[in-house]
Amino acid sequence: MRFKSATFLSSIIFLILWFSVALISDWLPLTPNNVQLAHILQPPSAEAWLGYDDLGRPLLDRLVKGAHTSLLVALLVVLISLSVGTLIGMISAWFGGWVDLIIVRVIDIFLAFPGILLAIALSGLLAPGINNVVFALSIVGWVGFARLARAQTLSLKHREHVLAAQALGASSPRILCHHVLPLLTAPLVIEATFGIASVVIAEAGLSFLGLGVQPPTASWGSMIRDGTNYMLVAPHTVLVPSTALLLVVLSVNLLGDGLRDYLDVKTRQCRES
Repeated sequence: MRFKSATFLSSIIFLILWFSVALISDWLPLTPNNVQLAHILQPPSAEAWLGYDDLGRPLLDRLVKGAHTSLLVALLVVLISLSVGTLIGMISAWFGGWVDLIIVRVIDIFLAFPGILLAIALSGLLAPGINNVVFALSIVGWVGFARLARAQTLSLKHREHVLAAQALGASSPRILCHHVLPLLTAPLVIEATFGIASVVIAEAGLSFLGLGVQPPTASWGSMIRDGTNYMLVAPHTVLVPSTALLLVVLSVNLLGDGLRDYLDVKTRQCRES
């Protein structure tokens, strides 16, 4: 239990660091696109803590800018997916009938394709860029939130307080907003937490394939792609962004696990007893 608490606290600290660095990156004196041919592929040193890449650009500066890119894409995609998916899932479960049938079939169609492959296909059809990456990942990401919101709404629509609100003549939008949505907050927050980790990996994967953020904008995926050509002579060009990506995804998943255990009533009761 102490080890789990320590890892949970460590994940929170690292995520706060990631958020802070990403948010203030525009105000830091960084030169991520400053090409210095004399420093090409130089290893970490006192002058540059993380070394230089294949164009002589400081990896630390590009890592910080890449953190900003990954955070921006993750927050936008999760916010859009959460809003759209929750709305669609609640409408599907609340009205039922042919509305629910059509929405469930659409969800099944999306689930028939692997999410990352569908995102790659959409990104390939659209022009590469951060806006299209957000659009492609949002098209894929809303399905999970819709399924969760639908399942939770189906179990809540027959609760006593919901039936009482219906008996008093409350409208469907009012019931959904004031009596159903607040009870969906906990599972949706947990799903959104894991969604951030998935989006960070997906954005890095698309950038690695050249379908995401385009040069000279820094992205962890593109940094890994550029460094793979020099793994034997300059392994730091791959290890630096790969380690950052690993730590962020691991920290987000640990945070999600901790929130799930904390918000689960049964798990909390067993822990307290």
